[in-house]
Amino acid sequence: MPNPVLVTGAAGGQQGASGRHVASHLLERGIPVRAFVRTVDHRADALRKEGAEIFVGDLLNPVSVHEAMKDVRRAYFTYPVADGLMEAATMFAALARSHGLELVVNNSQFQDTPDDKFIRDLVGAPTRRNLQHRLTDRVFDWADIGAVHVQAPPYYENVRALVNRTVSEKDTIFLPWGNGDAVFPLAGGEDVAWVAATLLANNAPPSQRVYPLVNEALTVQQIVQTLSKVLGRPINYVSITDEQWANSVKERINPHAVDHLSRLWSYFRTREHQARPTDVIRKVTGRNPQRLEEFFRANIEFFAPVN
Repeated sequence: MPNPVLVTGAAGGQQGASGRHVASHLLERGIPVRAFVRTVDHRADALRKEGAEIFVGDLLNPVSVHEAMKDVRRAYFTYPVADGLMEAATMFAALARSHGLELVVNNSQFQDTPDDKFIRDLVGAPTRRNLQHRLTDRVFDWADIGAVHVQAPPYYENVRALVNRTVSEKDTIFLPWGNGDAVFPLAGGEDVAWVAATLLANNAPPSQRVYPLVNEALTVQQIVQTLSKVLGRPINYVSITDEQWANSVKERINPHAVDHLSRLWSYFRTREHQARPTDVIRKVTGRNPQRLEEFFRANIEFFAPVN
């Protein structure tokens, strides 16, 4: 039997669930998967039924990571938008080097500065979290483990989570996204997973070190108009302040994520960035990237009116 691919974040979460999709795509191809999860629950049970080997551990515990990497040659690394990314990535890279891994696909973040200009890359980071990703990309590179970086902007799933409740209740989006002209680059979480799974499944080494993924770059008004079209009813957009938004979500989003997103919104609404749709998804997977309209149609039940 071939060596299993270690997939972190395999249970999936609310931020795109890329690990869950990567695990499923690999299993569908007949590739054994060691699914790294925090707890055994219905999500882990579903993975086991698909054929995955379940490994319960903690990415911040080096003993867990060491045990999970036994007999592994390839791995997918992802970490939630929460404290601990730098520690987890550094341990993962160090242990991957110790175990002799040949390929680690690292789920990173959008970077709109030239990759070969390291100082500019760091100075241009819009948020502390984004800076951490830029630094951990380098840590993975220095570990000499064949690391490649899938760099994506906010996911469609993030947009859904941010707006579905107020759209269902009030047909209105309340966000600090400016007057509606700001451009937001977006990617589909499942498209990110397709790229990662394809790279992990290929026998040949990846052809490049960085894979920038941008499905679409849309203005706020275009996002609102797309949702209105899909739902068949007018959706309004109301610009609020950063403080109002942070106060409205602090009970359901951790402080690390609130800080990251608040700074990210400011970055996108106040400056021109270099985000343009890329053709990476089609080139790597042979699939056309999902459009935001397609995503909204596939998730239309999340926006059903509240009676």
